[in-house]
Amino acid sequence: MNSYWQDLFVSGVPLGEKILRTLAVYVFLLVSLRLAGKRELGQLNPYDLVVLLLLSNTVQNAIIGNDNSLLGGLTGAVTLLVLNYGVVRFLYRHPRLDRVVEGHSDLLIRHGQVVPHGMEKNQITLAELKAAARRQGISTLGDVDTCRLEVGGALTFVPKQPEADVLRHHELMEQIAELQRQVAALRPPASA
Repeated sequence: MNSYWQDLFVSGVPLGEKILRTLAVYVFLLVSLRLAGKRELGQLNPYDLVVLLLLSNTVQNAIIGNDNSLLGGLTGAVTLLVLNYGVVRFLYRHPRLDRVVEGHSDLLIRHGQVVPHGMEKNQITLAELKAAARRQGISTLGDVDTCRLEVGGALTFVPKQPEADVLRHHELMEQIAELQRQVAALRPPASA
């Protein structure tokens, strides 16, 4: 077989070893990212992004070993996809275990007040929180009732509800506008 075809299709590592390597790296990364926290999954700053990119490059050789063949790379990729599909389906069918693996959301703002413990635990700065609020159309943190860092790393903001008197004012203004429309409809047309 010519060298070109051999480089493409002859794996340098036995198939079983490649699958075992992929499984080990997958489990390692799941546990490591879970221990690193939810921030690594969603609210990335440039440092977090660099770490994730370097992490993927670092574990690449652990998955494929001494194998640069196309078949070897595809075997690793297929193993990762099948493994992930199986894990997701398994956790979907076992919600209690999923809660243990995924964790729970963390409160960062409660009743309009920043929760320092939640911010510190997840290493989210006030500037990052303000920027995330602005991305969701909230101009200041004073307009936020609650904010949670979800298990997937997303920040969920719940704006404060307007005060009862503000709601009543809007309701009265709508009623006045409706009355004005009705009065205008009752007036006879102006003569030409």
